[in-house]
Amino acid sequence: MATYLVGDIQGCYLDLRHLLDTVHFSSSHDHLYIVGDLIGRGPDSLAVLRYVRDLGEHAHTVLGNHDLHLLAVAEGIIKAKDKDKILPILEAPDCDELLYWLRHQPLLIHRNIGNNTAPGFVITHAGIPPVWDLHHAKKCASEVEDILISNRYVWLLRNMYSDHPTHWLDSLQSIERYRYIINALTRMRYLDMSGGLDMVCKLAPEKITNQHLFPWFYVKRNKPMLETLVFGHWATLGGIQDDNLLGLDTGCVWGGSMTIVRWEDGKSFSLPCEIHAN
Repeated sequence: MATYLVGDIQGCYLDLRHLLDTVHFSSSHDHLYIVGDLIGRGPDSLAVLRYVRDLGEHAHTVLGNHDLHLLAVAEGIIKAKDKDKILPILEAPDCDELLYWLRHQPLLIHRNIGNNTAPGFVITHAGIPPVWDLHHAKKCASEVEDILISNRYVWLLRNMYSDHPTHWLDSLQSIERYRYIINALTRMRYLDMSGGLDMVCKLAPEKITNQHLFPWFYVKRNKPMLETLVFGHWATLGGIQDDNLLGLDTGCVWGGSMTIVRWEDGKSFSLPCEIHAN
């Protein structure tokens, strides 16, 4: 049995299947962990949703910003753009089943694989802000997850679209609290000098001219994490693999590559992709 961690899929179904074939992924023995953004801008988001759902207990995914956006579009909260390429999902006969399944996926996964005494990995779509330790991050993620599977989920989706608040306070309440949690876990890239979330800049770190912005993973954490933090979301970053950091978005939908890492030995595999987004 092997454990595989794969970057943003974003509807690139054939690229995913080719990559899984390359590593000889077994749907009955191996486990696949996905960093979110199953759908959006790629050619076959519907096939991706069905495939991952049908893997059952052998697939594990967190929610990304594109996944949450799909849920909001389905509820009529916001209109889809042509570039989202999600209409086939909304018109599918099993749409309600797929969206129900998607809504029940977590924002954070924490796993110890093999040796329960050794640090494992933590997955969120965008990362974990330095102001939180792992315990706090899991608690905050759980707060939003509980609403997403409740009868208040439409209220949450309707009110999540804002870049504020930018700073975390334990005293944050209601939608401001949940909005920060969603933005931190699914949209974060840069922090400003005061530790606030910057929701604008998407450039690679070497290309920014604003010296007051810092990649969130370069900011010292209030409490160090022993676990490897696995994330996606940042295509221009081009992926990153360090002792306790694994960034897996290598821009497949933009004509980059799709990357998968085998946890047991740390070996990385990538396949080039065609440009699917426009």
